[in-house]
Order: sequence, then C-alpha cells, then structure tokens
Amino acid sequence: MSRSASFAPRQRVLVVVSLVALVAVGAGAYFWSKGSMPGITGSGVASASSAGGKDDNGVGILLDLAKTAVTEKRLVAPAGSNAYEFYLSVLQLDPQNKIAQDQLHESFEVASADVERAINDNNLDEAQRELSLLREFDKTNYILSLLGGKLDAQRQIQIHQDEARAAAMQAQQQSAGNGSMM
Repeated sequence: MSRSASFAPRQRVLVVVSLVALVAVGAGAYFWSKGSMPGITGSGVASASSAGGKDDNGVGILLDLAKTAVTEKRLVAPAGSNAYEFYLSVLQLDPQNKIAQDQLHESFEVASADVERAINDNNLDEAQRELSLLREFDKTNYILSLLGGKLDAQRQIQIHQDEARAAAMQAQQQSAGNGSMM
C-alpha cells in the first residue's frame, strides 16, 4: 500500500497538468476560432499581468477549478475532480499559497462529514480514498483519527457479515446435499 500511496501525488500532478493543458488548448482553440485572443500583445505574447494577474505555472487555473468544485459541493469526490485535490495540487506548485491553505482549513469540517457519510453508506473504499486525501492535508487531526477508527470498525463489521452469509450458504448447501442422499 505504501508503494501505491507514493504514486498518488505523482498521479494527481499528472492529472492536474493534463487538465491544465486541456483547458489551455480548448481556450486557445475557442479564441482562435473567434478570431481574437485577449491579452495578446503586438509580439503575440501575453504577459502574466495582462492575463488577470494569474501565474503561468497553472496555480491560477487550479484555484479556479477548486473554486468551481467548492461551489458545486465536490469537496472530496469524485476522484480527480474535487476541491481538495485541486488545492493540494496548488500547494505542490506553491507550498505557501495562502488561498489554498485557507480554503482547505475552511472546508475541512464539511469534507470530514462527507467521509463519515461514505462510511455510514458502507462505501468503504471511497471513504478510504477520501480519508487519505484529508490526511494528506492534515495528518495530526483527531477527527481523522476517529474517522479512521470508524472506518476500520465498519470494515470488521462487513467482514463478519460476509463470513456469516458464507457460513449460512455453506450450511444450506450441506443440508440440501444431505436431503438428496436420503
């Protein structure tokens, strides 16, 4: 699991960079088809300040994507298109980004409730993914420890239920097999 966990940040960066490239290509194609490109100077190069003051390294695009995700209440789900992943990607590019840090702190309580809802709905794999995402932001939060314990307990309950169903099915098959021999 630690090996796959080490790939998660790299995969997220790859997804984000792909999204940024896709948005840039799409916007370029759109403006090209309209015959005008805003922010283009006489030499054909747009400066960062003329493009609304956003960074050319993708931070501005990621912050916009995150803001949209928050508005659409996609804090930790779906995978690859949620506010937490976008904000964490911003922090990978700019570790001191105050906007991303503040938004992650502000949305933590609601995001934790989303994880608990996934656990209660017995969607344990999704809950594990979401919990890992929150832990990537704040490893020491006691709420995440409690949610981790609840997730583990729910997994144990599910294992016991599955074992009980398997035993009942096996007993039913054995009684059916004994009944046909008589």
